[in-house]
Amino acid sequence: MKLKNNALDVTDYKILAALQEDSRQTYTAIGKHLGIAHSTVYDRIKRMEQNGIIKKYTALIDTEKAGAKNIIAMVTIYTDPKESEKVAEALASAPQVLEVYMSLSEELQIIAKVTAESQESLHTFIANLVAPLPGVLRIRTSILTRKFKETQFSIVNNSKKLRFIKATHNRMVEDKP
Repeated sequence: MKLKNNALDVTDYKILAALQEDSRQTYTAIGKHLGIAHSTVYDRIKRMEQNGIIKKYTALIDTEKAGAKNIIAMVTIYTDPKESEKVAEALASAPQVLEVYMSLSEELQIIAKVTAESQESLHTFIANLVAPLPGVLRIRTSILTRKFKETQFSIVNNSKKLRFIKATHNRMVEDKP
């Protein structure tokens, strides 16, 4: 059952919000919360999975509490515009890179969130894998020393327009632009 233009309705968005809050909920629990049959929830979730809207189910892990001692760095790479896509793709394929973004400000930049076991391994990664890439002009690295907040975005539907809201533990707070 193919979605037309990936069109979702209010119920689909409510199901997505429920899954983002707790993806371990049963179809029955979601249906009860939304006032719909569990079979409806099942059918809609399967349709959204088949259409690639729901990509995967995963666990959010507090790596510090789990004992990981890695450092995290934000690496900004200034590139030749002709080579930016290739640089971003090369970074995206590296296991040390958690996220890759492209930014157009005064200069074309690629911003990567990188993890490393130590400052030395971070240096080695940048010196041996990032700096030699064709099109890399300049690199700026900021090692993150303290985390104050980390949230994931949840999706909901307002009948007038789609809005993104931030999920904060068990309550959701609307993100005002």
